[in-house]
Amino acid sequence: MAPESQIPIAAPSGRRFARYLALFYSTSFAVMGTHLPFFTVWLKAIGIEPAWIGIIGAVPAVTRFTTLPFVTSLAERRHALRGAMILTASATALCFALVGTQQQPWPVLLLYIATCCCWTPLLPLTDAYALRGVARYKLDYGPLRLWGSVAFILGALACGFLVDMIAARQLIWVIVAMATVSAMATLSLRPLEDAPRSTRGTQAGKALLRDAGFLAIISASALIQCSHVAFYTFASINWQSQGLGGVTIAGLWALGVLAEIVVFALSPRFSLHPSLLVVIGGLSAVVRWLITAQDPPIAMLALAQLGHSLSFGLTQVGVMNLMVRHVPSHQMARGQGYYAATNGLLSSATSIISGVLYARYGEGLYYVMAAMAAAGALVMWSVRHRLKAHPHSEASGG
Repeated sequence: MAPESQIPIAAPSGRRFARYLALFYSTSFAVMGTHLPFFTVWLKAIGIEPAWIGIIGAVPAVTRFTTLPFVTSLAERRHALRGAMILTASATALCFALVGTQQQPWPVLLLYIATCCCWTPLLPLTDAYALRGVARYKLDYGPLRLWGSVAFILGALACGFLVDMIAARQLIWVIVAMATVSAMATLSLRPLEDAPRSTRGTQAGKALLRDAGFLAIISASALIQCSHVAFYTFASINWQSQGLGGVTIAGLWALGVLAEIVVFALSPRFSLHPSLLVVIGGLSAVVRWLITAQDPPIAMLALAQLGHSLSFGLTQVGVMNLMVRHVPSHQMARGQGYYAATNGLLSSATSIISGVLYARYGEGLYYVMAAMAAAGALVMWSVRHRLKAHPHSEASGG
């Protein structure tokens, strides 16, 4: 009889882990697919002014560098990633429902703050959970993550059809319904044992913040990904003002995410070092925002949306692969927390500034976004040799 250590149980366990994680990615990104394109449309429909929309739109980013790092750190210390995901997803659904009962700026803002305190830690917790599984079961991140993008498209398209069929003031309840489904899906997630940890790694605490390579990864990613903030906040409003219908708007969002899905699906075949993938993603964002700033016709707008595959998708693949290589598995939740906090700090400032710039210059604000993406590509290019020469070693404790 074969010894227990040789019994092939890892593959079935890995498939179960991947299946239920893909299901949860799907439901959680369906929430984003309804929220991201149409939450601001709902805000406008209930009478919220553009300046307030900019402030409210900054809330998720603010919670990423305030409450989020504490939640991810607490979950890691208590070895409770799955439990934290269940709790935050359930609280998110409840808080979104409370937001939907309000129509004045201050109550909406305060309840949305509570919502985002629960919601924004969910994706970093999920990515930390996913990357632990990727390392343990020898999986690829991209094919797991693409199911979230598929669900984002379906959520955006469904909401796009609904926006032409129901009053925009009712869109919040579509978001609430999807958040409830996502909360239920957390119950299917498989428990995941903690990765072995070295003594040095356990005692390291905030050692990641003293790691120049890690700081470069999260800084470059923040600059590139936060260059999308103005687009996320005002694209649907701008397109609606230009006379585009809800289905067309949803279709444009879906087009970008379809291209993103292709990148995630093909990512296991990429041979370039992840740092170079991030550089390419950043330069692609520069081109995308320069095109968008020109008030392009629908054909060029569609082409720019296809660029989402590189500006977001390729950057995300590169950064997640760098995290797997550079961050110890037992510090992954903390690393994801720092990563999200950096994005949040820059994103919140960008969102507030974007509200002011959009009110004054309209699509001219995309020139600022192009400059941010260029800076991120430059940061990653400047440290590419360091990241190639010093991959993370579990034996070294990080």
